[in-house]
Amino acid sequence: MLSVVIVHSDRDSQYYSVGYQWLITDHDLRCGISAKGSCYDNACAECFLHSLKVEGIHGNRFVTREEKRQAEFECIEVEYDRTR
Repeated sequence: MLSVVIVHSDRDSQYYSVGYQWLITDHDLRCGISAKGSCYDNACAECFLHSLKVEGIHGNRFVTREEKRQAEFECIEVEYDRTR
């Protein structure tokens, strides 16, 4: 199974810059930019990421990346309401 990582961004000029687009291409990523005039394109992802940051990351100190990864996993798979 081939997986593709999509990097979502808004329509600010830095995301259209040559350097940013080169970085996306160089790392085999796909750039997903919201539609012009639509504030709802990324609303679900932004809501989820906000919950992850507030409930699972802020206020914690992680010594290793593995500790942070485990905290994120628990927040997503254990605590986060999967029906949201």
